[in-house]
Amino acid sequence: MTVHDSAKLLPSIPELRDHCRALAMLEAILCPDAHFRHFTFDAHWSATDEFASMSNGSGDEYAIVFAPAGAYVRGFDHESPMSPYVGGVPWPGVVDEVPDVFRRYVDEPAFSDGLGFPSVTACLWRTTGDDAWRAGTIDFPDACDPDGSEYLFEHLTDRSPEAYQEFAVDMHEVPVDLDAVRHVLALRPLTEELVAVLNPALTLTGLADDIAATGYPHRSR
Repeated sequence: MTVHDSAKLLPSIPELRDHCRALAMLEAILCPDAHFRHFTFDAHWSATDEFASMSNGSGDEYAIVFAPAGAYVRGFDHESPMSPYVGGVPWPGVVDEVPDVFRRYVDEPAFSDGLGFPSVTACLWRTTGDDAWRAGTIDFPDACDPDGSEYLFEHLTDRSPEAYQEFAVDMHEVPVDLDAVRHVLALRPLTEELVAVLNPALTLTGLADDIAATGYPHRSR
């Protein structure tokens, strides 16, 4: 599987945005310590842009910018043979065809690890006028999951509640109610009861900052 296969499995920009918000909210509920969360979402990344991210804490990550022009996705697998750390530049084709409207994200300092080149092994984009996600023309090396996209984007291409539940039970080592996961992934408003099912030690008040950060809907009762 490569980024081209991932492109076929990603939903529309609004659907992807909502899914990323839901993943971030689930993580905020299950893992109150932000340093150990896998998924995050910042609805106020800039005056115009929103930002979703994934980090596994071991050097693998993705970043998604939701902008008025569309969405830009950057993935980095630190063990990929396509890592720019090998030659000091991204693998040929990975970012070469990114449209001008998204070029500033390719060169965004936050996505370069301070080394002067983008930390990227997989890249996708979609403008508001596109009917599909795009990726560059790439000659992939002969390897399993050469650009890391199968692993990096697994919770974006498989958006089922079961997939997240399995991940969360393993990652956070706590029971995770499947119906509660379904509720959040459907972006239904949070309630005290719902939060308590996922984390009895947490309340809506305790989630106030995260709710504001993600723009997730909620109600007090």
